Amino acid sequence: MTVIPIRQLGDPVLRKPAAPVTDFDGELRALVRDLRETLSDTGGAGLAAPQLGVGLRVFVWSPQISEGSGPDHLVNPVVDFPDEEEQEGVEGCLSIPGVYLDTTRRMNVVAKGYTVQGDPVQVVGDGLLARCIQHETDHLDGVLFIDRLTAAQRERWMATLRAASWFDEDAMPELKRSPH
Repeated sequence: MTVIPIRQLGDPVLRKPAAPVTDFDGELRALVRDLRETLSDTGGAGLAAPQLGVGLRVFVWSPQISEGSGPDHLVNPVVDFPDEEEQEGVEGCLSIPGVYLDTTRRMNVVAKGYTVQGDPVQVVGDGLLARCIQHETDHLDGVLFIDRLTAAQRERWMATLRAASWFDEDAMPELKRSPH
């Protein structure tokens, strides 16, 4: 079993848009295996390649959050939203351990991409699966869930961080403003 250390907030790889996968080969299959094994070891809902330090557009999600026998990964995903319905819920990130914040996401997604073998695939999801697909696609774009906080949420979160005994203001990475 290959469990890879997960990159943490402040690592520059988490802020860089990932490159499209062009080779559907043994290296890609090994990456997807490593993502699955690392995710299984952590008990998280999803994990993107940049979180393992690999700047490629691929992510996996836990089979427990999807129904049926469809894929548990997407390569080069493109996400679309069939409606305007939103969901509010607590979200966390393996790259920002111990932080769980209310985050607004779309309720329903349609994600198109490829399997590890290069076959086209479409995943339709709602609820937790939709949240996970959006969260992991954000990782591929260099966006973290804390970037999606409202101004008031961001201020509360920063106040909590500043109050922590371990917090170092000089080491705090700059937050991006939400693209939405």
